[in-house]
Amino acid sequence: MKLRRIATATAALAAAFALPIGLGGSADAATPAELPFASTAGVGIHNTYDPAAFGFLAQGLDTGTAMIELDVWTDTVTKEWKVSHSNPLGNSNNCVTASSAAQLYTGGANKNLETCLDDVRVWLAAHPSAGPLTVKLELKGGFAGNRGMGPAELDALIAAHLGSAAFRPADLLAKPGGGSYATLDDAARAGNWPSRASLAGRALVYAIPGTVEEGNPFDTLHTDVEYARHLRDLAAAGRIGDARLFPAVHGAAAGDPRNGYSETGIRPWFVVFDGDAAAYQNGIDTSWYDARHYLLTMTDAQNVAPAISATDPTADQARARAVQLAAAHATLVSADWRHLPEIQSLVLPRG
Repeated sequence: MKLRRIATATAALAAAFALPIGLGGSADAATPAELPFASTAGVGIHNTYDPAAFGFLAQGLDTGTAMIELDVWTDTVTKEWKVSHSNPLGNSNNCVTASSAAQLYTGGANKNLETCLDDVRVWLAAHPSAGPLTVKLELKGGFAGNRGMGPAELDALIAAHLGSAAFRPADLLAKPGGGSYATLDDAARAGNWPSRASLAGRALVYAIPGTVEEGNPFDTLHTDVEYARHLRDLAAAGRIGDARLFPAVHGAAAGDPRNGYSETGIRPWFVVFDGDAAAYQNGIDTSWYDARHYLLTMTDAQNVAPAISATDPTADQARARAVQLAAAHATLVSADWRHLPEIQSLVLPRG
């Protein structure tokens, strides 16, 4: 019943906002489902794993949200990927051990990343028409590749627990008629994103550097650079199919933010960008992202002037803000609007 309400709301919005046809979509496309993934905008929930937000992660997914966010710590002692806001050695989250849809709403919580991804996989299997879902990972302290917790190990974990539900970099690279684009940048700029309908029941995972990592003066290799190097090297070795997530450029900046990377060879492996909504609204030309079909997450949407509640705005306030940022070329609008499923399930025109 909930998904039927979401579908009805989406159809009404499509008509109300006259969704445009994006590059790669059918000339007769009339619904968001027929449009390329990068041609629409959705609303996501910040720190969806927080037990104060939802008793169970599945309840966050039930809102119809376009994005969930998980904070991840690399525990190099136990070799576990912990999910918690501030405890690097323990789990504090709403993920449970579930092998069926019914089990998503029962049992003990505070599990590791693999269990959170299991919950996502089980939920998507039970809702095959839902999505596409974006899973944002904030690697709070970054990778620890020198201690067996690097990009390859995270790829293996995602592969084992999301399985075929994961939309991989290799999937974006694959040309419809056969062959492959050389880089993610080439594929995105060619408009190679699949339609939303073809991505139903699937999840795209991306990662940003974490707050602890970015504030650590002794950490000279951040998540974004490390994973982009990993992608570049996998592609060179003919093993790009092993990759399971997309690195994101973190932080709003004018022009092409990838120019901040001194290694030019990793720049074409970034097609996902993540930064503060208010900063993007303060004079940055975000049409640049839309024209190149890059994914753009605008965070802390509530802080764009005039500010609204971070957790409990009215539905009209949240809807207006989502529409505003979608028009400003966001593909994901992120906030803590946990109690507004009618907003979380919006699918809006981008730009």
